Amino acid sequence: MIPRYTPAEFLELWSPLTRFRAWLEVELAACEAMEEAGVVPAGTAANIRAKELKLDPERIDAIERTTKHDVIAFLTHVEELAGSDARWLHFGMTSSDVLDTSFAMLLVKSCDLLAVRQDRLIAALAKRTDEHRNTTIIGRSHGIHAEPLRFGMVLAGHLAELKRGRHRLRIARDEIAVGKLAGAVGSYAHLSPELEAKALETLGLRPETVSTQVVARDRHAAFFAALAIVAAGIERLATNVRHWQRTEVAEAEEAFTRGQKGSSAMPHKRNPILSENLCGLARIVRAAVIPALENVALWHERDISHSSVERMIAPDAIATLGFMLERAAGLAEGLVVYGETMLRNLELSGGRCYSEGVLLELVRGGMARQEAYVVVQRSAMRSFEGHGDFQTLLAADLDVVRVLTPAALAACFDPEHVLRWSDAVIDRALEAP
Repeated sequence: MIPRYTPAEFLELWSPLTRFRAWLEVELAACEAMEEAGVVPAGTAANIRAKELKLDPERIDAIERTTKHDVIAFLTHVEELAGSDARWLHFGMTSSDVLDTSFAMLLVKSCDLLAVRQDRLIAALAKRTDEHRNTTIIGRSHGIHAEPLRFGMVLAGHLAELKRGRHRLRIARDEIAVGKLAGAVGSYAHLSPELEAKALETLGLRPETVSTQVVARDRHAAFFAALAIVAAGIERLATNVRHWQRTEVAEAEEAFTRGQKGSSAMPHKRNPILSENLCGLARIVRAAVIPALENVALWHERDISHSSVERMIAPDAIATLGFMLERAAGLAEGLVVYGETMLRNLELSGGRCYSEGVLLELVRGGMARQEAYVVVQRSAMRSFEGHGDFQTLLAADLDVVRVLTPAALAACFDPEHVLRWSDAVIDRALEAP
C-alpha cells in the first residue's frame, strides 16, 4: 500500500496493530471456548482482557528478529504483558489457526468497507442513468458509428455490471468468512469441532468444512477474482469516459475544477486523468488474481508459499479497489455531459446509422436479404465516399424505389423507432437488485 492510493480506513485495517489485535481476539475467543469445555482454567480469558493489553508492534518485531517466527514473537509479547495466565493461550493450536482465522476477520471487514463505496458508486450511476434517459448518443461498435442509443442506456449497462459486482463481492464475503481451530493438520488432535465452532461464532465466522493446517485457498482465489471483476467494471466505465473526452468526440468529460491544471506545458489541456488513473489501478487489482490462484495448490497439509503472497496482495488489492470505488463515484457524480455534441456527432455519418432499418424494410417488401444488403450497402458506401446524403441516395435508387414508398423510406430514419425500448431497458437496470 502507498498513501496516495490508500483510503484511511484501509490503512488502519491493514496496520500491524490491527493485525495483532485480531490475533489476540482469536486467541481469547479460543481460550473462552476452552474454558467452557474444561480444557483451561475458568476466568483465564477474563483475567487477560481485564489487563487491557497495550500491544506494541515494534516490540513484537524485535522479538521476531530472534525467534524468526511471528506468532511465537506475538505470544511471547502477550506473556510479557499478561503474565502467567497467558500460558493457556494457544493451547492445542497451531499458528495458522490464528493467522487464517484473523485473516478471514480482516477480509470480512474489508468487504464491508468496499460495499459502502460500491453503494455510493451504484447510487451515482443510477442517478445519472435516469437523468439521461432521453439524451441521444450514437452507439459504436469497433469504435465506428452503429445505431443511435440513449446515453442513459449506455450508463445503465455500467450500472447493471457494477450491481453484479456488488453481488459477487457479497458472495465472496460469505465464502471467505470461515476460520479454523483444528490444529497442526486439521485433525483436532488436541481440540474439538464443537470448541472450534463456538469460538468462531463469537468472531462472526464459521468453521472450514475440511481444513488442513490452513483454510483452503480456493476461497481466497474466488475473493480476489471478485475484486478483480469489480475493478474491471470500473475500468470499462473509465475507458468509455476517456473516449468521450477526446477532442474529436467531446461528448462528455470529467469535471474540471477551479484551479485545476491539465498540463505543465500546455495551459489549454483538460485531460481525463481520473479515468486514466482508474485504468492503471485496475491492472494492480487484477494482478492479484494469478498469485491467488497459484496459492491454491499447497503441498499436502500446508506449506508456507502462500503466506508472503497474501501479505502483499491482500492490502494492496483491497485498498486499491477501495480507492478506485471512491474515485469512480466522484467521476460519475461530476461527469459533464454534452448532449448537443452527441446529436451533432450522430449526424456525422449522414444517416448511415439507420441502414439496418432500411435493410429490414426491403426484406419485408419482398426483396431477398442478401440482395437487400447489397442495395443498401451500395448507397451507404457512396455516401461514405462523399457522393451525397444516404437517404437521398436511397431515394434515387431504382431498386429501392421499386419496393419502398417515399413515406416508408423516411420512416426508416425515425430515431424514435430504434429508441422505443430504451426506457424499458433503463428501468430494468434501475430496478435490478
